[in-house]
Amino acid sequence: MEWSQGTYEEIADQLLPAAEVAVGQAAPSKGDRVIDVGCGTGNAALLAAERGATVTGVDPAERLLEVAAAEAARRGLEAKFVVGEAASIPAPDASADIVMSVFGAIFAPDPRAAAEEMTRVLDPGGRMLLTAWVPDGAISRAVRLTRQVVSEIQGEPPAVPPFPWHEREALEELFEPHGLYLSLGEHRLSFTADSAEAFLEHGEQNHPLSIAARPILEKAGRHEDVRAGLLRLYEEANEDPEGFRVTSSYVIAELRRP
Repeated sequence: MEWSQGTYEEIADQLLPAAEVAVGQAAPSKGDRVIDVGCGTGNAALLAAERGATVTGVDPAERLLEVAAAEAARRGLEAKFVVGEAASIPAPDASADIVMSVFGAIFAPDPRAAAEEMTRVLDPGGRMLLTAWVPDGAISRAVRLTRQVVSEIQGEPPAVPPFPWHEREALEELFEPHGLYLSLGEHRLSFTADSAEAFLEHGEQNHPLSIAARPILEKAGRHEDVRAGLLRLYEEANEDPEGFRVTSSYVIAELRRP
């Protein structure tokens, strides 16, 4: 998926509370070297820079990096934003005291390559913090529905389940060969809007997944059916009878050497 499509900064605003929790746990201080992998529009990177850290944000989407750099300049923060990805980080070995990825590394096509590369840039005495969604709840089901129908239209086989970045055993198997050991904690993030319809419209107008899927669904005559299915998912999961609220669970994995 091309993350430069749509207006991802609008979606990133909804994820800011999770970045605040992750950066709070990482607790970067003045002089700490921080690399934010899959930084997007800079939620975590800018929070770390506010604490005085020396920050590099890495992302494959150049437009999102431009948004992050502009926001850093507007807030008078020192942060560098460069093109790269979890499996190809443009930084020397052992150049970060903290490696962070807030819902970024989870999209890496090759999790093992990403784990190796993120470990490569981590200082031996440093720590790594990764956030990952727990794949349940309305939003997760909505994403799966959209992707499933798009795959059917395009004649693709069923998608291989993604790497379970939220599972302890999978993370231990991924990182223990690199000498990193894991602590894992679960958190929750609520998404709100005036109504289920308003939440769906916001995603349709801004989220890269929705922007990319719509022409495919419309050409196949499936857009309205899928839209009705998404709205039904959101309405059934709504936790706020006076408006709209759904809650998603996520984990923060902290990895460091013993």
